[in-house]
Amino acid sequence: MLADGPPGLPGKFRSHPGPARTRPGKSGKIGAVMSRPPLPAAVFPDAPSDGVKACIVALPAGPWPTVLAFLAARFPHVGEAGWRARMASASVRSEQGEAITPDTPYRSPWRLTYRREVASERPVPGQVRIVFQDEHLLVADKPHFLAVTPGGAHLHETLLTRLRRSTGQAELSPLHRLDRDTAGLVLFSLRRQDRAAYHRLFAERRVRKQYHAIAAYREALVQPVTRHSRIETSAHFMQMMEVPGSANAQTRISLHRRLGSLAEYRLEPLTGARHQLRVHMAALGAPILGDRLYPRLWRQEEDEAAGFTAPLQLLARHIAFDDPVTGQARSFESSRQLAAPDQA
Repeated sequence: MLADGPPGLPGKFRSHPGPARTRPGKSGKIGAVMSRPPLPAAVFPDAPSDGVKACIVALPAGPWPTVLAFLAARFPHVGEAGWRARMASASVRSEQGEAITPDTPYRSPWRLTYRREVASERPVPGQVRIVFQDEHLLVADKPHFLAVTPGGAHLHETLLTRLRRSTGQAELSPLHRLDRDTAGLVLFSLRRQDRAAYHRLFAERRVRKQYHAIAAYREALVQPVTRHSRIETSAHFMQMMEVPGSANAQTRISLHRRLGSLAEYRLEPLTGARHQLRVHMAALGAPILGDRLYPRLWRQEEDEAAGFTAPLQLLARHIAFDDPVTGQARSFESSRQLAAPDQA
């Protein structure tokens, strides 16, 4: 028999076609067949609110008496008071769109939708430029300090949220990552059915990228060099480090122009390790100007005092590939320029 749903939902859930489970009979042996708890049809809202899409959380099997108890345990940084406030504004909802209250009984399997909230966000300076857009692809040119996607203390002040607001494209999805500190080109898919093809393009390294960076002038980098190393997570979660072992990161580095004691370099990543360009430049004795992670992690007070001044002089300048959806050869260039201290 199908169980009744939580208050506010239809009296009976529709049966779920998933595999059946068995339960012990009176003798302790596996006996009668027990159907998997049914799942109702989901009607999650797809339209972003002010450019921000709702988050979805699945409720696993567990001992929580109410949904509130689970959420408070699952997201301790929000806490019970925070979830009560969100429920009071009806921003936590079931799969059917019904508002969840502090008294809603816990149920598993089940899914909920909620809106992320950030207490306060500092506006990030700089404008987002759209370099190209068709029905499949959007190429944006982002400023320094703007995160690509929501996370942590960044929600509305992100590239994805700004673009959803300005274009009205609810299905925008980034196809690759770019550090918040780095400026330049980021590609987005506009249609769900195209994403797999574009993701394969990046996974198979069929995208040619070129970055520019300003760092100390080094005679050893006048002629093109290729840095091979193994990069892994360091003791501090924010940093990566080179370690002994087979190389998993490779960067081609060449001189673009000399700027007195500094130089502007072309960096071509042949692999995609996290922070690869920053780690390689620091290891070569030419850390990128304005880098707050390498070779030394800035203290929080240093970072806060600097604010949006002295950005990391790293720019995702050029990207090229053969479009797997349209078959066209694509090539895009950032219009932004890096600035040495005497040019700022």
